[in-house]
Amino acid sequence: MLVFITTAILYVFGFVFLYGVIRLGVRHGMEDLEAHRAQQLRAEELAAYQERTFVRENAFLTGS
Repeated sequence: MLVFITTAILYVFGFVFLYGVIRLGVRHGMEDLEAHRAQQLRAEELAAYQERTFVRENAFLTGS
C-alpha cells in the first residue's frame, strides 16, 4: 500500500512539475518574441530612414 501511495504522489507531483516547466518555457518564449519584435521594428524604421536619406542625397538615381 505504501508503494501505491508513493507512486500516486510522485505521479501527481510529476504532472505539476511538468506543467510548471511548460509554463516557464512558454513565458520565456513569449518574452523572446516580444524582444525580437521590438528589434525588428527598430531595424525596419532604421532601414526606411536610411533609404529616405539615400534618395534625398542621390535624387539623380531616382529620376526625380
